[in-house]
Amino acid sequence: MSMFVGDDPSMAVLAAALAVDAFWGEPPNPLHPVVWMGKGASWLEKLAPKRGARLQLAAGAVIAVLLPSACAGAGLLVGNLDELPFLWFIASALLLKSTFAARALGRAALEVRGALARGRVADARRALRSLCARDPNALDAPLVASAAIESLAENASDSVVAPLFYYALFGLPGALFYRAVNTLDAMIGYRGRYEHLGKASARFDDLLNFIPARLTAALLVAAGWFRRDDVRGGWAVWRRDGRKTESPNAGRPMAAMAGLLRVQLEKVGHYRLGDPGEVPGVRKIDDAWRLVRLGAGIGAGVVVLALGVRHGCTL
Repeated sequence: MSMFVGDDPSMAVLAAALAVDAFWGEPPNPLHPVVWMGKGASWLEKLAPKRGARLQLAAGAVIAVLLPSACAGAGLLVGNLDELPFLWFIASALLLKSTFAARALGRAALEVRGALARGRVADARRALRSLCARDPNALDAPLVASAAIESLAENASDSVVAPLFYYALFGLPGALFYRAVNTLDAMIGYRGRYEHLGKASARFDDLLNFIPARLTAALLVAAGWFRRDDVRGGWAVWRRDGRKTESPNAGRPMAAMAGLLRVQLEKVGHYRLGDPGEVPGVRKIDDAWRLVRLGAGIGAGVVVLALGVRHGCTL
């Protein structure tokens, strides 16, 4: 069977998408499919009722299904281009790449790291905004570093492992469906203004991330084994503290990371993961990024090899 045409998911498409991310990163916003997803979400939000909890819940449920389904449909349309192999391959690889962002995640974390290394805590706080929604204004340097490490661990799942997981299971439509759900959660899946409208998106995102978050924690522990980090600590803290976050998923990779690095990761007033140890700082951000990069690489390699075996291909 050809490794280029008719194979969905495809080892070759995944390898090309990973290469694009590694060497070029994100496309310009006007050409970025995730930006288009965000615009679609904003348009649907404007159509939703502004009052009435039940009406907003119902509208939110429709949005949570409609936008991801439309994105999955786009993936199916691309799959129908298999009679034009080159066009199918390029379109599939670029769309798949848009569903994950390992390079962008690392760059964002290293911006925080660089500012802290220069002693510019205010700059580090500003850079942190691109990693997480947490208000950084009251955070000192160790808490900024802690937030960066937590975000690296959490986003290793959302931005890398989960899209690869759903691509492996359901091909390009699955990866696009997941990314649309995750985008909706980021835009409206939180309390306050979107308490009712975003509830379905938030719960849907929790459901889709249940397995990937735990796979990510396992991949981090595997990466820690290769790096000779504290694997026993990573496993123990994951088991003990993984449930402490409000999210049913985010705490799993974050707790594993805390144990592997022998640090305590804290969101003041919400949780502490891990045991008191070395104060989070520049070196720990570097170590966290190395763990995420290696863990993601292990996961991607396993998926590529599995797809190669599935389709009877050789590398």
